[in-house]
Amino acid sequence: MSWLEIRFQLPRNKLPDVEQQLEALSALSLSLEDAGDQPLLEPAPGETPIWDKVIVVALFDKNRDAHLIKAALSQLSSLQHWQVNTIEDQDWERVWMDQFVPIKFGRKLWICPTWHIPPEPSAVNLMLDPGLAFGSGTHPTTALCLKWLDAHPPRNKCVVDYGCGSGVLALAALLLGADEVSGIDIDPQALKASRANAEINNISESQLRLYTAETAPDNQADLLLANILSGPLIFLASKLSRLVKAEGTIVLSGILEDQSQAVVDAYKPWFDITSIVINESWACLTGKKRSE
Repeated sequence: MSWLEIRFQLPRNKLPDVEQQLEALSALSLSLEDAGDQPLLEPAPGETPIWDKVIVVALFDKNRDAHLIKAALSQLSSLQHWQVNTIEDQDWERVWMDQFVPIKFGRKLWICPTWHIPPEPSAVNLMLDPGLAFGSGTHPTTALCLKWLDAHPPRNKCVVDYGCGSGVLALAALLLGADEVSGIDIDPQALKASRANAEINNISESQLRLYTAETAPDNQADLLLANILSGPLIFLASKLSRLVKAEGTIVLSGILEDQSQAVVDAYKPWFDITSIVINESWACLTGKKRSE
């Protein structure tokens, strides 16, 4: 079996009408891609941000006439970079699974999809289900934090993962020797993903305690990890500083390189920033809290 795939680019403001028309034309599926290399940073729950310039990919029955589809859509918007392809049937689940392979961070920490055998069974292997995850370690900001954890194992420490998402940082900290971790996120779906991934890795509820931002306790930790965004990091500077013990460590990521100084300035009243590491224009800041 095969399908007709149509790809084209249009402005964001034309998307709702075009989506409605594609549905009326009996499109079997519709997906959207970024046409301008525009980053979309983490949305709040319930938000669905979209790029300014969008590539629309629509799938139709192979017998549909692409010229008639184009004529109908052209009445609503100019269609740039129009392409028509034939898509042959595949094992789509296998194609999706093949996108995820084990990745090593530092000397001994691996993130492995659940269907892979760990390449180094004696290493620290965090098994992750990408289907449940908001983060699987591939983004530079997450990779920076994972490499930091590998180089500085939090043995016997109490850790906070603020903005825990899939729980990847929290679970890595536990597998690297942390006594307990508090995972905090504003999105209940993130907490569900964290719990599911904890179960995959045989992490108990007493080791990983999960909270919404409103219900999280004010207990101080030896180490706080926050891989979110520069805006929230700056806004939360006072709050996050209170969650770290004197002489404790804070690791901040999700920061574009040109935003790093503003984040450093926000945390200066409490922390001495000891390092700034850059990866693909993203920054990871590490600081030590001064004694009070």
